[in-house]
Amino acid sequence: MTTLSKTFFITGVGSGFGAALAQAALAAGHRVVGTLRNEAARAAFEATCPGRAHGRLFDVSDFQAADGVAADVLANMGPVDVLVNNAGYGHEGVLEESSMEELRRQFDVNVFGAVAVIKAFLPSMRERRQGRIINITSMGGFITMPGIAYYGGSKFALEGISEALGKEVAPFGIHVTAVAPGSFRTDWAGRSMVRSERSIADYDALFDPIRATRAARSGQQPGDPAKAAQAILTLTAMAQPPAHLLLGSDALGLVRDKLTSLAREFDANEALTRSTDG
Repeated sequence: MTTLSKTFFITGVGSGFGAALAQAALAAGHRVVGTLRNEAARAAFEATCPGRAHGRLFDVSDFQAADGVAADVLANMGPVDVLVNNAGYGHEGVLEESSMEELRRQFDVNVFGAVAVIKAFLPSMRERRQGRIINITSMGGFITMPGIAYYGGSKFALEGISEALGKEVAPFGIHVTAVAPGSFRTDWAGRSMVRSERSIADYDALFDPIRATRAARSGQQPGDPAKAAQAILTLTAMAQPPAHLLLGSDALGLVRDKLTSLAREFDANEALTRSTDG
């Protein structure tokens, strides 16, 4: 490796953004330790770039295993320069129709798993006084829409955790960025999405068209995962990276609209808001 190469630890490199980022990082000369769910996937990943692609079997919802994975990587691969929490999935379902177990599973993977991985690698970064942590969130961590309350809630949570963490570790030379993609051509809305069964007819008129449209558009989204990977590589080279980074023109437009709408709502209720002061 050259002096400019980095060691990346990326969760979920078997598909989607994780796979695209891993391959982009390898093509740029970096070393990548990626997590996968089975031995066949691990072997296939390592075969893409022998000597620089290293797979580790790990389910991010197994919080207790995170420390062991980190210890193994640090002992055998050395320090991790860039940690990317990418593993996650989308849950689709009207809240009233979706079980508490589905909510728990969504947060286990998208939130608690990411935090467990951060906590496993953070001591090493803090001791070295350097490191990059990138959490892949979603424009759904800023905007909401019917049918993805659990998913949006998990991404709102990860956005907030990322921002607070960044303020805690900035004195140690560690940068944290929440990367929020818009609609990209991954399998998020395809085989990776978990969908609750429909059961309440009152929601048919609202939700059935949304579910049908999302399924029909899967694979036709405007965002290119390979370009997202290049943007994230650019982010890792920035001396002062942002706390939040949107990816995709759709995300930029929708989040700007949300901020404008919030400002109008706050202004309209300013007198009521201020009425509670001492």
